[in-house]
Amino acid sequence: MTSSPSAAPYRFPIAPRYAGMESSPLKDIFALAAREDVVSFAGGIPDPELFDLRTVTAAYDWVLAHQGKRALQYGVSEGERELREQAARRLSRDLATDASQIRITSGSQEGLFVVAQALLEPGDVVLVESPTYLAAVQAFSVHGARMIGVATDDDGVIPEALEEAIRTHHPRMVYLIPTFQNPTGRTMPVGRRQAVADVLLRTDVPLVEDDPYGALSFTGSTWAPIAALPGMAERTILLNSMSKLMAPGVRIGWMRAEGPVRDTLAVAKAAISMQSSVVDQLMVARYLETADLEAHIATVSGVYRERRDAMARAIAPVLPDGAHVTHPDGGMFLWAALGEGYDAQSMLEDAVEAGVAYLPGWSFFADHPDHSTMRLSFVTHAPAVIEDAIGRLGEVIAAHRA
Repeated sequence: MTSSPSAAPYRFPIAPRYAGMESSPLKDIFALAAREDVVSFAGGIPDPELFDLRTVTAAYDWVLAHQGKRALQYGVSEGERELREQAARRLSRDLATDASQIRITSGSQEGLFVVAQALLEPGDVVLVESPTYLAAVQAFSVHGARMIGVATDDDGVIPEALEEAIRTHHPRMVYLIPTFQNPTGRTMPVGRRQAVADVLLRTDVPLVEDDPYGALSFTGSTWAPIAALPGMAERTILLNSMSKLMAPGVRIGWMRAEGPVRDTLAVAKAAISMQSSVVDQLMVARYLETADLEAHIATVSGVYRERRDAMARAIAPVLPDGAHVTHPDGGMFLWAALGEGYDAQSMLEDAVEAGVAYLPGWSFFADHPDHSTMRLSFVTHAPAVIEDAIGRLGEVIAAHRA
């Protein structure tokens, strides 16, 4: 029997934790990026012309020719041995790591969800930078956690504010992105990292450290993770991803952890997705074994540096007096705060009408959002395209002048 034409459409009951989440900022980012009539700075979408397609193809061909039956079979939740060994080798440049400490994920985004599944109970508090990565806020929130934003400056989270927030809120964990932070592009200096580690050691609070961008340096300098500081390795879950270094379509990342939590992470991973794609894991392992990833990263970083410079040059003269804009030393993002009286969300429709898009900054705040902020990614488009689109964005900003 079919329902009558006048009957209301059936609506599945939705879990309260997803109430009001019919859409998500990430979904909206990719929708904007797909529009041919809009130059989108909304998402960190790598330029496909920079993909190392020939070497990736060769790695897939080798895996299917030499390990095809294994590659197409089920794998283990911890991840394939070859990839865990390659991940451990990369991490060991800053932090002694062996394969047993690695758990493979389908990108670092799944890693955040696995961590939330393994560590969080409804009502737990997670301290995050203000602002922080919006998808981390989502991953933790749907597990019932309460995010508290901690004050930051141009060097990242402020240690004194972090210690005060720990005393006040008794968090389950702290989540930080110290290097080329998303969304601001800021990098925490070594001294600040040590001060943050001192706070965490003194208060006995664990750290989830997210490092998907750290290799994309424009200066040649790199920063060891907070996890590498004395006493921090055992109390830190460190997340990395190949998405930003190789190709985002290959959803492979990893977590580094010590002690019994490793088994809990594997159980949580199995409950979510059983295992990450075996063929992709073996391809990435082969790629890391045979390709010159550092040369590829150097090429990509050089292009990104030129595009950052183009955006920085173009945006400086169109910002209002008193605005603040970051000048990142790596990564993918620039962060602009227009100042009091501006609302980046209300400006977005006019910006898209003018053929340019950005991501309003309010969605990156766990609490007390600054509605004058916007995140702009400089990695997708050539300098000339960036400069033209920022010029049009400047006209929109001028029309909304406070």
